[in-house]
Amino acid sequence: MTTSTGPKQRSFPKIEFTDSEAGALEFPSSRSRTFTYYTPAKKRSTMYEDVTVDVQPDPERHLSQGWIYGFGDGPGGYPPEWTAAQSSNWHAFLDPNEEWDQTIYRNNSKVVHQVELCLSNAKRARVYDGWNTTWLTFISRNLGAWMHAENGLALHVFTSIQRSCPTNMINTAVAVNAAHKLRFAQDLALFNLDLSEASEEFDGSLHKQVWQSAPEWQPTREVVERLTAVGDWCQLLFGSNVVFEQLVGTLFRSELIMQIAAGNGDYITPTIVGTGEHDYDRDLAYTRNLFRLLTRDPEFGEANKALFAGWLDIWVPRCLDAARALQPIWSQPAEKAVTFATSLDAAIAKFSSLLDELGLDIPEELKK
Repeated sequence: MTTSTGPKQRSFPKIEFTDSEAGALEFPSSRSRTFTYYTPAKKRSTMYEDVTVDVQPDPERHLSQGWIYGFGDGPGGYPPEWTAAQSSNWHAFLDPNEEWDQTIYRNNSKVVHQVELCLSNAKRARVYDGWNTTWLTFISRNLGAWMHAENGLALHVFTSIQRSCPTNMINTAVAVNAAHKLRFAQDLALFNLDLSEASEEFDGSLHKQVWQSAPEWQPTREVVERLTAVGDWCQLLFGSNVVFEQLVGTLFRSELIMQIAAGNGDYITPTIVGTGEHDYDRDLAYTRNLFRLLTRDPEFGEANKALFAGWLDIWVPRCLDAARALQPIWSQPAEKAVTFATSLDAAIAKFSSLLDELGLDIPEELKK
């Protein structure tokens, strides 16, 4: 009688490798504690570089088989033709602020806490009771109207293009820009609500009427709406952060509100508006780095300068018209610490300095 022991096990010859052969089978970076597929800007890579560089696919770098996905009408992934600007290496751009997922929430959390503390202290101290009717009307009309400009840029400019740029580093910087604008617009809305509750003389609904029909605000509204219709992501970024923010944004926020609020007994508004100015300072830093790379590009620098000169021809006249149309609001507060001419000259001087830094000629309109 025999018993079955199951299927016979096949044996295979044992393969032994020499030390050199075994080493050749090991992945080159398997023992590394850092990524080695990119060259860091400095001696050691930063967390920002680890989580942003080459995260977005690009057939020019590591996607050797071409795009693995695409749009129904043909283009794959992130088509370079989504902008007329050109670069010999889009990946050379790194955000000087080194913004990524963690820093977005950390930095904005600090700002939100600062604004909440400011507003709660103002209500507890009954600060708004000391504001005169003229200043309350000025805030409800003009700072309320500016809330719409910030919200429009956030939702329909920066949010719309944060998927369009050719590298993850640019897209991340633009996404942070959108978050800044959204948070600042919401801060202004909360401020409006607080004032509506605290003062019977404050009309919290006036801002909508002013934004939609007040003559002094219509050119600004037109520029914002025209910006939302631009398809080229790089022109949209240039028209917003380089031209509009310099000639209209900082003119209103920095050269007017920040200059006259204290003289009208208001120490709350500068704190809130100051966060928006701080945001723009950071957003301008990455914008400056990007366009400086493009104008200094060894292959496409001159072509980019000519392209940007054309964009200046489009947006500078529109933004100057918007800036000059705002002149009447300089005379609305009871205490006027600055004149419109002084404020506009300061804004133009800063803008001219930025253009000079980017290697761009100053438009004739700014020299008049």
